[in-house]
Amino acid sequence: MTAIWCIGLTLLLASAGAGAQEPTADPTSFAASAEVRAQVVAMARAMKPGQGFAWQPLVRDGKNIAALEYWKKPGRPAIHPDQAEYAIVIEGRGTLISGGTMPDAVTSKPDLVEGSRIVGGKTRTLAPGDVMLIPAGVPHYFGITGDRLVLLGIKLPAGR
Repeated sequence: MTAIWCIGLTLLLASAGAGAQEPTADPTSFAASAEVRAQVVAMARAMKPGQGFAWQPLVRDGKNIAALEYWKKPGRPAIHPDQAEYAIVIEGRGTLISGGTMPDAVTSKPDLVEGSRIVGGKTRTLAPGDVMLIPAGVPHYFGITGDRLVLLGIKLPAGR
């Protein structure tokens, strides 16, 4: 009886081990704070006189990219029809105007509509640590107060 019990236990343990999954590589893309800071400094140095904006991927997962956006001059009011925009202020100060309407909207690219102004939007002051999530289809504009506004941003498909 003991021999049968030992054989049964051995078979049970062997089958449990056979179904166990081997550890896989960690798919996480990661940038430590020192790397983020170094990238921001490198972007500032690489900007040419008169250049108002630079974009640099920081971490990615296939099509998803979290990128640093370095603003020295404000861009144009924009709408991303099929993408929400999630961003965190890393450095600098600025303003966010979002919502309302963009009466002179023109499609620049399939994923970008631009205009010259936003009417009826809400204005918010931006500082390091602020977080925003702008839904797809919502007009928005980043103003710069000071010498720069650095964001970490990611575009997400609508409804995700």
